[in-house]
Amino acid sequence: MCWLPKLFGKRIVVTVHGLDWARKKWGKFASWYIRMGEKNAVRYADRIIVLSKETQEYFLKTYGRDTVYIPNGVNKPEKRDVSEIEKSWGLHKDGYVLFLGRLVPEKGVHYLLEAWKSITTEKKLVITGGSSDTNEYMSTLKEMAGDDVIFTGFQQGRVLEELYSNAYVYVLPSDLEGMPLSLMEAMSYGNCCLVSGIEECTQVTGNHAVVFEKGNISDLKEKLQDLIDHPDEVERLRDTASEFVCEKYNWNDVVERTIHAYHETG
Repeated sequence: MCWLPKLFGKRIVVTVHGLDWARKKWGKFASWYIRMGEKNAVRYADRIIVLSKETQEYFLKTYGRDTVYIPNGVNKPEKRDVSEIEKSWGLHKDGYVLFLGRLVPEKGVHYLLEAWKSITTEKKLVITGGSSDTNEYMSTLKEMAGDDVIFTGFQQGRVLEELYSNAYVYVLPSDLEGMPLSLMEAMSYGNCCLVSGIEECTQVTGNHAVVFEKGNISDLKEKLQDLIDHPDEVERLRDTASEFVCEKYNWNDVVERTIHAYHETG
């Protein structure tokens, strides 16, 4: 819709969270329509803000269009003791591995469930999140899951805070991301994180997380089992995660850069 306010001489800033047309949940028409929106943004927007370096490179290479890189921000949260999650699912501190995000194919939860079948542990696997026009995929995930897998559905507030605060390891096995806010939040809580080796994830974590090869179930299983077997390594990564991510993605800096980008449009 960028062309519409442009007819009235308005200045336009577009923020691109990711290459949404590439998501597997969309059909051909929906993907085409979203991509047309992307092209209109390139043509009509006075400024385009992107959340990742990879997206910035994509716009430059595809359209020759300069963009402004401004990532998401995160604040250091208050950790919560186990209460609600114990009542609802019998979960305890360090007693579960956590995935948290939308249950869509590009998040790679099917890789995690397949790897989990070969993991030796007494811990549970907790899958937190709702579907996003992906009920068929959700059904597939539940068919793959064993008795040691808990689906909590979408959560927020105190329950969400407890899930982040008490996980043993947080796993994000995505094939595609814009800028993963859930990963930033997991690190802000001081979690040991295991992520796929896509730039959008490794850009967030730096060397403060364990990385496995995207889509490689065997590598995911090996890295996760190693973390389960070596709690000292988990503690080492926990010790640096929160300070690193909260300093790198400080909200005050993000806000100042966003205001500056808007002011630059005149």
